[in-house]
Amino acid sequence: MQAATHTQYGSSEVLSVQEVEKPTVGPQQVLIRVHASPVTEGDRRLRAADFPGVSAVAGRLMFGLFRPRNHIPGTMFAGQVVAVGHAVTRFAVGDDVFGSCDNSAQAEYLAVGEDGPLAKIPPGIEYDEAAAVPYGAATALAFLRDVAQVQPGEEVLIVGASGGVGRFAVQIARHLGAHVTGVGSGRNAAMMTELGADAVIDYNREDYTKNGKTYDVIFDTASGDGFRAAKQSLKKSGRYASVYLNLLMLWQMLVSAVFGGPKATSSVVLGNQALTQDVAELLAQGVIHPVIAARYPITQVAQAHAAQESGATSGTVIVTVDDTARCAPPAKALHVA
Repeated sequence: MQAATHTQYGSSEVLSVQEVEKPTVGPQQVLIRVHASPVTEGDRRLRAADFPGVSAVAGRLMFGLFRPRNHIPGTMFAGQVVAVGHAVTRFAVGDDVFGSCDNSAQAEYLAVGEDGPLAKIPPGIEYDEAAAVPYGAATALAFLRDVAQVQPGEEVLIVGASGGVGRFAVQIARHLGAHVTGVGSGRNAAMMTELGADAVIDYNREDYTKNGKTYDVIFDTASGDGFRAAKQSLKKSGRYASVYLNLLMLWQMLVSAVFGGPKATSSVVLGNQALTQDVAELLAQGVIHPVIAARYPITQVAQAHAAQESGATSGTVIVTVDDTARCAPPAKALHVA
């Protein structure tokens, strides 16, 4: 089968497409013919061995000290089940599915466990749309619903609202009943508004920490050290949640818990079956919609990674692995040129 591969860490130029052995399925695994896989920030970090802060050593030990232990990139996917292990009960051949995995999604075939972060694609959703959802939506849902515990009527500010996690955070916060303010580049203001932001702040023109407004929740998808500045923009019972869990955040979480006032919070969100199913239900209900910026065939996987890494794309970059088959007619999605 064809697969994107890289045998060394580095820029997108280390990627090429090679013929590799097709995976086989174990008793509790399903074999998926992959149709689409997004290029995420996580994929970039794994490809470049760009592990932030204190995770640098641990990352190298886990994923390969001098070169990548797993040669096929891709941690999110959508496709169709073509074979199942004899003990599989949740899925059948022909099911359209999407989800996340540790690696190897940017290939023609992928074997994953049926009890992992895998769910059926809701009717009316295309493969590329489903593939674009797990990375950002699962993180946003876990942080807003479970970590920050957003309540109806609360004021929520999302830093990085036009990014991979932020785009879904805007939609999910709105669904939870919050009044949503998005912070992002002015060029993406219309997109943030269309996704559900009640107000938009262009960070190039305005510093939200200095405008005198306060919020119940500040969800920061762009910084790992923003609590000190954000604290003055939080109400007394406010919560600051950052997707970056580092030593500074751990210290701020401890201090804010001991001394009271606005709280610093963070977490590590790992894909699981329940969370993926929750995301599938939001997708089926029309609560969340992906923003797709560009599609590249797998033969241009290096260009796809370069496009994602450039930061110039307003939306998800999709690697189209197999576009010969399609799901049911597409539901609403935002497609950005």
